[in-house]
Amino acid sequence: MKNYKLPHAMIAVFVSIVLLGSSCSKSSNRIIPTPQLTGVVLTDNATFGKVLTDNNGFSLYFFSKDVSGASVCVDGCATTWPVFYKAGLTIGAGLTSSDFGVIDRPDGSKQSTYKGWPLYYYSKDLKAGDTNGDKVANLWAIAKADYTIMFGNAQLIGLDKAQYTDQGIAGTGASQFITDDKGLTLYMFSKDASSKNNFTKTDFSNNAAWPIFEVTGVASIPSIFDKTQFTTINVFGKTQLVYKGHPLYYFGQDAATRGNTNGVSFPVAGSAIWKVTNSTTVAL
Repeated sequence: MKNYKLPHAMIAVFVSIVLLGSSCSKSSNRIIPTPQLTGVVLTDNATFGKVLTDNNGFSLYFFSKDVSGASVCVDGCATTWPVFYKAGLTIGAGLTSSDFGVIDRPDGSKQSTYKGWPLYYYSKDLKAGDTNGDKVANLWAIAKADYTIMFGNAQLIGLDKAQYTDQGIAGTGASQFITDDKGLTLYMFSKDASSKNNFTKTDFSNNAAWPIFEVTGVASIPSIFDKTQFTTINVFGKTQLVYKGHPLYYFGQDAATRGNTNGVSFPVAGSAIWKVTNSTTVAL
């Protein structure tokens, strides 16, 4: 009986196949680690410029109904818009740590905030760089660090504690209203002319009552608005933001408290002398 010897080349092929199979088996069982969440960074976006994302590139959002600083996105809303929270948050270049905070949600859990706005993800953003949540229902905005203005959506409550509409008359229901980037309400004065401040005195002696909304220029604007409708005017050496021809003001008795809308009932309830502004405001 003859003894057959396998050619060296065939032996080499056989050994290679065995080793390859072993390697594939090990690879298929390998656990791929989930990228670690560490903080917030500014990420370049082709549509919006620099936006706030987590360190893995997933977009973060503001909810206009959170204008008071508390989160009102609960239950089903919180499923569609998952909360962003990270203890010991790391901050990327171009961001300021003092702009970040933490709030307690209605269920007792924590949520990170930026300039007082609670931060969220959007469940339909499937990959890093997606920004599908911007402008949803005209209530959500991609989070940005350089917004000149933001907007709220809530029931307007006057200084008299009565409920008002965006027309300055008594009524119930949420209204959209323009705020500064930190949620402080901005108003228009019914006696102003187009791009002309008729309220502020030359010595600014009445500026504490209705401080002008002073800016250095127009930066980013939430996409529910037309940026070209925002301009500036010079008011005795100060630069005031104007929307659709309406110079914009704070109300002193809002006490620099985000979400307050006390000015809608001033000086007399229903007079509509001072009103909020929004996307439906008629241009001067």
